[in-house]
Amino acid sequence: MQITITARHFELTKAIRDYVETSCLKLKKYFDHIITVHVTLALENSRNVCELSLHAARYSLQSEAEEMDMYLSIDTALDKMEGQIKKLKDRITDHQKRALKDHFDDFSRATDFHVNSVDRAHKTVKTKRVVTETLSVEEALEKIDDAKEDFMIFKNLETDRINVLVKKDNEFYKLFEP
Repeated sequence: MQITITARHFELTKAIRDYVETSCLKLKKYFDHIITVHVTLALENSRNVCELSLHAARYSLQSEAEEMDMYLSIDTALDKMEGQIKKLKDRITDHQKRALKDHFDDFSRATDFHVNSVDRAHKTVKTKRVVTETLSVEEALEKIDDAKEDFMIFKNLETDRINVLVKKDNEFYKLFEP
């Protein structure tokens, strides 16, 4: 993340520069695709104005604050930017999950791989994309009994990793944990 600071009508001190840089780095914990942050600090008729312009992949956000103290205007502008980032991140993740589930519900395709170019031998690999649900092992066991498939791919709630549950018969199951 590149941070650019511009000061208008006053001399930028090292303390203000360090404060802006450390404050802007806190935005990284909310949204890690930030490319640049441009901070414009201005002193206009005893008013301190802070303008933030953030550019991330496919998104640009703006916030502005006007206070009597420069540090307070920086904090207020960053708070507004944090709110925008949280709202954007929630909107992106919520919409993409819904769109992925609708789009890849029964999506599959076949691909031919040429194993031996002399004999023209090839193998066909069928690829099926699955959107995983976050479940405990007990919940996955209940769902696999209702499902038509003999396996279930899910994100384990306890380990936060992808697991595969395979149904051998009505009594025995196999759980794969990478």
